[in-house]
Amino acid sequence: MHTQGIHTKYRAVGLAAVMLAGVLLASEEARAERNQIHIVGSSTVFPFSTTVAEYFGKSSSFSTPLVESTGSGGGLKLFCAGVGEQHPDVANASRRIKKSEVDNCAANGVGDVTEVKIGFDGIVVANSKESPQMEITLQHLWLALAKRVPAGGEDDGELVANPYEKWSDIDPSLPDTRIEVLGPPPTSGTRDAFVEIAMEGGCDTFRSVKILPKEEFKSVCHTVREDGAWIDAGENDNLIVQKLTANPDAFGVFGFGFLDQNHDRLHGARIDDEDPTFDNIADGNYPVSRSLFFYVKNAHVGVIPGLKEYIAAFTSEGAWGPDGYLADKGLIPLPDAERARVKEQAVALKPLSL
Repeated sequence: MHTQGIHTKYRAVGLAAVMLAGVLLASEEARAERNQIHIVGSSTVFPFSTTVAEYFGKSSSFSTPLVESTGSGGGLKLFCAGVGEQHPDVANASRRIKKSEVDNCAANGVGDVTEVKIGFDGIVVANSKESPQMEITLQHLWLALAKRVPAGGEDDGELVANPYEKWSDIDPSLPDTRIEVLGPPPTSGTRDAFVEIAMEGGCDTFRSVKILPKEEFKSVCHTVREDGAWIDAGENDNLIVQKLTANPDAFGVFGFGFLDQNHDRLHGARIDDEDPTFDNIADGNYPVSRSLFFYVKNAHVGVIPGLKEYIAAFTSEGAWGPDGYLADKGLIPLPDAERARVKEQAVALKPLSL
């Protein structure tokens, strides 16, 4: 019995040693994997971030960062989940971080975060070049896509379930085709910006809606119809482009960069008499424009190799300047003075203050 007890004891010690070795090996592998910067977030910022990551990997001694397109909301949720190698280092966003997200970061121990505003983008409503370019107003857009609209399109009309099936039902000058718009889901910063800028902009033209209490006004203006006219097409803007090519009567909502990259197949609608062009967005003339950002977890700087150097690479003139390689991808640069100020704050890792 005594000998058997000794053997049992040694077997247990041996098993524990094997398990410990396994844990240590897994730990070493995890540490090795995190020699690579991990970036999540906006599908709109994704092509810019990916381009910088590729240049960074080729031109530095650091690994090429891993960039994932999860949508702004999804990316910030992952980013704010905690500090440590299992959590992302950078979150891309096609809108500014919300206070609720900052509070979530703080609740999970994510303290100082640096905000880097990288430039501007326009949100386009585009369709295949096999169909005519559409000319539309923000009011038309809201009437086409809102869940509830004034009856008869009249300013004093009672709010009713959206009755419009064709664009021409709203205005005879619009296409005589079924309203079918492919766009990003609620987790997307593009969706957030579209409802806040485009839909609210159209909704705000109705005095009867404008005088509603604040919360009701926001609900009426921002709520997208759910009867098939608007189709959540996921975070993959390339998939929307493919579907528009296959269906010339459909329209898609996405960032200007994707329109620019697919200008041979698609054209953007004129909105309030302005074309979605680089110059119109840069000048502020195009009515559906927004700022783009990325956020850095300061606690990871100095821990994850290359993070500070990645920030410097992104904010270099050769990348985000007027003649930089990101402008060729469709990024509209910040004005010179603002770009210099943002770069200074980014390199210094100035903590975000809302």
